[in-house]
Amino acid sequence: MSITALAALAETTPATVSRYAQRLGYSGYPSMRTAIATENGRASGSAWEHDIGGSIRPDDSADRIVTALAAAQMRAVRAAAQSVDLDGVTRLADDIATASRVHILGEWADAVPAEELYNRLLRIGRPAWMHRGGLEAKVGASLLAPGDVALLVCRDGSGAEGAAFLAAAHERGAHTALLTGEPSGPLAATAHTVLDSGTRVSTAWTEHFAGRAGDTLVAGLLWVLVAQRVGEA
Repeated sequence: MSITALAALAETTPATVSRYAQRLGYSGYPSMRTAIATENGRASGSAWEHDIGGSIRPDDSADRIVTALAAAQMRAVRAAAQSVDLDGVTRLADDIATASRVHILGEWADAVPAEELYNRLLRIGRPAWMHRGGLEAKVGASLLAPGDVALLVCRDGSGAEGAAFLAAAHERGAHTALLTGEPSGPLAATAHTVLDSGTRVSTAWTEHFAGRAGDTLVAGLLWVLVAQRVGEA
């Protein structure tokens, strides 16, 4: 705002505002106002890049945004195809095809690929349960036995809820599996099978969004392998 408007809001005079700006080291109010505007713009740009990512700018067109998102997803899908342990996912499919119980945990956004897999397993007659965290997941894991499967979908490969779920299942002799973007995260040590979906965790939403494409691809691969075995049976 102008120096007059600011002075009125502060219940003082324009001359006082000008002197205050000079005491802060500026030549006057106009230079102080310019410095504040510049700093606010820099902070706003930094926040955007941290949250959304550098591949999309605040003034990009819809066409430019969809191109950037599609490119990120294609990179993530290629990374998942190259990173997933094919022997591991095949063994896990063998276990799910014959398990008496399959309990799947996916918290928050991890529930998206987890629930897709859960619905598909039900569709081919597999006895599956879906959990989104809390006591329900821990109780579900405590019902498992040797020959059953506990699968955790966790993009960042960490978290107390996931650790408790895998630990409870492991204690009861079930096969424990982790689908993650961080195969070297703390949860990997507690799982018999770790499925790497290829895209590492990032604070930028564009990378997180792209990583979900890798998660979904690996979950889809697992489901098709299970469907093959159920069909053969």
